Amino acid sequence: MDTNKLLLIVIAILLPPVAVFLKSGMGKDLLINIILCILFFIPGLLHALWVVTK
Repeated sequence: MDTNKLLLIVIAILLPPVAVFLKSGMGKDLLINIILCILFFIPGLLHALWVVTK
C-alpha cells in the first residue's frame, strides 16, 4: 500500500467529501458523497472509503 492511498484513507475517515474530491475530482461521486454525509455520516464514510480504495 503506497503512502498516498494511506493518506487518502485517513482523510476519508475524518473528512469523507474531501477525500472523494482529491481522488475523483468534481463529479457524481462527490455529489453522492456530500448527500450521504448530509443525511448520515456513516454511509458517507463508507462511500468515501469505497471510492478511495477502488
